[in-house]
Amino acid sequence: MTHQEQDFSDIRESVAKLCAQFPGEYWRKLDREMAYPKEFVQALIDAGYLSVLIPEEYGGSGLKLSAAAAILEEIQRAGCNGGATHAQMYTMGTLLRHGSEAQKSKWLPRIASGELRLQAFGVTEPTSGTDTSSLKTFAKREGDRYVVNGQKIWTSRAEYSDLMILLARTTPKEQTAKRTDGLSVFIVDMQEAKKAGGLTIRPIRTMMNHATTEVFFDNMKVPAENLIGEEGKGFRYILSGMNAERILIASECVGDAKWFIKKASDYAKERTVFGRPIGQNQGIQFPIAKSYANMRAAELMVREATRLYEAGKDCGAEANMAKMLAADASFEAANACIQTHGGFGFAEEYDVERKFRETRLYSVAPISTNLILSHLSEHVLGMPRSY
Repeated sequence: MTHQEQDFSDIRESVAKLCAQFPGEYWRKLDREMAYPKEFVQALIDAGYLSVLIPEEYGGSGLKLSAAAAILEEIQRAGCNGGATHAQMYTMGTLLRHGSEAQKSKWLPRIASGELRLQAFGVTEPTSGTDTSSLKTFAKREGDRYVVNGQKIWTSRAEYSDLMILLARTTPKEQTAKRTDGLSVFIVDMQEAKKAGGLTIRPIRTMMNHATTEVFFDNMKVPAENLIGEEGKGFRYILSGMNAERILIASECVGDAKWFIKKASDYAKERTVFGRPIGQNQGIQFPIAKSYANMRAAELMVREATRLYEAGKDCGAEANMAKMLAADASFEAANACIQTHGGFGFAEEYDVERKFRETRLYSVAPISTNLILSHLSEHVLGMPRSY
């Protein structure tokens, strides 16, 4: 057992016990109805797991990123889905790192207590995709407030969040010296905005139950005091939190891979065909063993990225590699698991097909594998910028 695992063995054990209260049938029912796991989320809030990164002076636990990573890994490893909650951990970091003392004092204690949920992250737009500098949602300053117009897409959990971290343009792109200038970050009181008619949310049905939406802003009023940091510096504020996001998502993927590997190896030992367990066949053994090796390699990269992050060192390459390798490992394990189960892998009651769909997302979001490879090619290997 590694030092890091020993440090959080008590947290891992407690998370596993909590998750045991939400077995496969709970998630299958939600999946059929595309419903939000409100009971599961509330249990995590009550246990204090969603506020582990919030400093103690604001009501949180003040733990390190590695603690949050352990929590999310264990959730996935138990067969549950942390997608309904993980954004609160990394989205909150924008407020914590760049918000004023007044903003932190106003919002963080209420987030830590569970009174408010900060799980919506409004960045991606239909016409910009991952080209964040081309955002069109515009926030115009009018006296002591900003008036926001525009649209976001793939804003998951917007229906179930009280607050949103919103990235919007405050200076027209053609008037900026750099394409990443002129973007600003706001904390939006979504309940207030909906009541005032400035915010509309439209659910998007997808292949997995991820509660994702598109969000429309129609003259939405945001108090000027809700601007986080300096106007026009929002891109760097968002960027500074992306390494944490990559690491936490990678931890979830490692947890998924561990679930698939155990599920597959257990079935391979129990399932008997032609008078012997199917796990006696190398055609069954080897794909599971290979996915285990790749999971372990990804897990080590996640730990290295986490170590660098917590030491305050540049970990952009490591965080991105961790996310890519862990996403690949989890999907490889998912494929091995479904192949091991044969037809039963497609049956709802085994939970394999649900988890298969859920883990497939992470090769695409929150950043696709191709963009990570492009980043490594240019910024690590020094090759020309690709187009």
